[in-house]
Amino acid sequence: MAVSVFWSNHIEAWQSSGLTQTAYCRQYGLNPNYFSGRLSIYKKQGVPAPSLIPVQVRTQATGSLILQHAKGHRLELPATQSAQWVAELLSCLN
Repeated sequence: MAVSVFWSNHIEAWQSSGLTQTAYCRQYGLNPNYFSGRLSIYKKQGVPAPSLIPVQVRTQATGSLILQHAKGHRLELPATQSAQWVAELLSCLN
């Protein structure tokens, strides 16, 4: 049984929210027991294979390297950060 897009989106939003499951469910009017069941199925499905995402390269006067995900997550690093370190970080996050 696969978890629907609706539940996958809520699970991913909860994971990045910093809230407990109960608090998240209360905030969005979700049944905590049902949420827990969908989470269990979601975990059994495993993490989907990473996919390529479009990237825009822009020059910034700040001297920073900014990685921004389509969902709004943002990571700012010094421009002097080595490319190898960034590649290792992305590999670990994968």
